[in-house]
Amino acid sequence: MPTLLLAYLVLCTAWWAFEFYVGRRQAACVQRYRDQVPAAFAQSVTLEDHRRSADYTRDRLRLDAIASIVDLAVTFVALLWALDFVTGLVSGWMAPSIARSLATLGILWLCSSLLSLPLSAVRDLGLEQRYGFNRKTPGLFLRDRLKAMLLTVIIGGPLVAGILWALRDLRGPWWVYVWAALTVIMLAAPTVYVRVVAPWFNRFTPLDGDLAARLEALLVRCGFRSDGLFEMDASRRSSRGNAFFVGFGPTKRIVLFDTLLEKHAPDEIEAIVAHELGHFKHRHTLTGALRGIVSLFAMLAVVGWLCRQPWLLPGFGMRHADPALALLLGFMLASAASPVFGLFGRAISRRHEFQADDFARSMVGAAPMVSALTRLARDNASTLTPDPLFSLVHDTHPPVPVRVAHLLA
Repeated sequence: MPTLLLAYLVLCTAWWAFEFYVGRRQAACVQRYRDQVPAAFAQSVTLEDHRRSADYTRDRLRLDAIASIVDLAVTFVALLWALDFVTGLVSGWMAPSIARSLATLGILWLCSSLLSLPLSAVRDLGLEQRYGFNRKTPGLFLRDRLKAMLLTVIIGGPLVAGILWALRDLRGPWWVYVWAALTVIMLAAPTVYVRVVAPWFNRFTPLDGDLAARLEALLVRCGFRSDGLFEMDASRRSSRGNAFFVGFGPTKRIVLFDTLLEKHAPDEIEAIVAHELGHFKHRHTLTGALRGIVSLFAMLAVVGWLCRQPWLLPGFGMRHADPALALLLGFMLASAASPVFGLFGRAISRRHEFQADDFARSMVGAAPMVSALTRLARDNASTLTPDPLFSLVHDTHPPVPVRVAHLLA
């Protein structure tokens, strides 16, 4: 086995083993405190709800463990056989061209999508259904998957074709042009998503009435100009509540799930929106976009260099040559350090959540925010007793008990 391939597989296995260990720690921690509601929530969360959250967390961890084993097995099969086999198969059908490279990547993507379908169905139609979160019918589940695949073909096909063309035909640092194009797409994506893509899946209705007036007054106090407040019919697919704002400049929109509006009091909704506005006030969206642009530059610089190296394909044991294969392996190898960088990204995200909580407290007070966080945790079956290492590795938000303690400090 080539040394590069062996090293990559060892690295994948080591990270999988670490993730598995962290997951087992989380399961043990949640089970240990299953029959004990934390003192800070004794008056707001019943023992029955607390046990339900523990059981849901345990079952989700089991499913995640199975999914991780499947992903690791797919990685081994792909690198030891499938990538080279599919590349050779398509090479026998078509002459060297961008179309051939697209066909190679398309077949690999289709196989990956089909392999992920059973576990996704078990997650949505099994686990989420059992705990009362899923509202999708099997038909809606399949329609959503087909729509997502169609969008991937419509958007991703031309994009990948452009990258392959740049790799094949542009001299010098071809990846700089790709980076510039992807940066424009990244900046436009939030607005395009909420105006063009999201309506394929959900309905967005302008918010009106007393709550809208209350939230508009909050926007004025915060100095936030938006393109409107919208209600999204998230209840078609899930009972979970959420809110987000998306876009830049005058195209910014605030979106509230109808499930959030159904379950939360007006002062809690105001607190949740104030939290989202805190991200705007602290420029978290802008700084996040800038970090993404810089990270993309670094990633493409490494990929651009790797794709030109004559040892890349032989290093992975590939007998057939194709730009698509070089591009795919280049991204895989360049992403090897992404789990480590992800730890730093999630640490920054958790700090931003504290800052947004502080802003919400300054605008509406601590009590509505604490009440909203508690209700969200209870309704979404979020554990109140997470393992610290699991939170450090996985969580983009601090655990609810930590956030509540911070708000009340």
